[in-house]
Amino acid sequence: MTWLQYTHLEKLYGYLPGMADALPTVFGMTATEYADARAGFAARASAAARGLLAEPGFAARVDALPFEDGQTVLAVGDSVTDDLQSWAEILRCLLEHRKPGVRVVNNGLSAHTTTMVLRRWPATVAGVRPDWVLCGLGGNDVTRVGPDLQVAPDDSVANLRRMRAFAPAARWAWLTPVPVHEDRAARFPAFQFGASSWRNGDILALAKKMRALDGPLVDLVTTFGAPPDPRLQGEDGVHPTLAGQTAITRAVVDRLTA
Repeated sequence: MTWLQYTHLEKLYGYLPGMADALPTVFGMTATEYADARAGFAARASAAARGLLAEPGFAARVDALPFEDGQTVLAVGDSVTDDLQSWAEILRCLLEHRKPGVRVVNNGLSAHTTTMVLRRWPATVAGVRPDWVLCGLGGNDVTRVGPDLQVAPDDSVANLRRMRAFAPAARWAWLTPVPVHEDRAARFPAFQFGASSWRNGDILALAKKMRALDGPLVDLVTTFGAPPDPRLQGEDGVHPTLAGQTAITRAVVDRLTA
């Protein structure tokens, strides 16, 4: 279920004949089990959206979002976005309730850095033709593999600016990386196997440099805290809980309607 939540081969290899039909088998499920599992994630995202809409004044803020009827909002990011119950999926549910003429495309790609996304970005822009881009990349840039960052902060920001240049007609907003629970991440077997680690100091450094980008910045360091509120970060210390994803969604709506 964890692999299914964060791994979506159809985004990476959708051009391969039969990929969609093969996905249940890839995850060791029948077609019915696969559909039911995905429906469960969708239901939790929908419930999170309904919870937000029940908060005083929140529905009015969703109504005030600067997305117009007929527009496409492209969510870009890593596994925090690719999650089947991510902030992008909760945002989709909010808009289905309050602005049904707005389309949300979730282009989160688990384990991707800004450099990796940049490589496939021109084709993405040409295919989606977004009116808005909500970009939450950088969490894998600040992953240390052994002692070193995958992408240095200045290079991360340069990559984000290159992405912006490929979609000059779209309006952009940026999400900083999410702070991590360093100890939880250090104990997590998969991260130990991959010699991967995170330092909140690296996340704060990249978030600071992202303030120079053109467009609204959603400061998830402030939203989560550093170290983060333990209710918002999951067992592995890196991937937010549903409560964390809901907090990200709230922060996005609040920032875009400020």
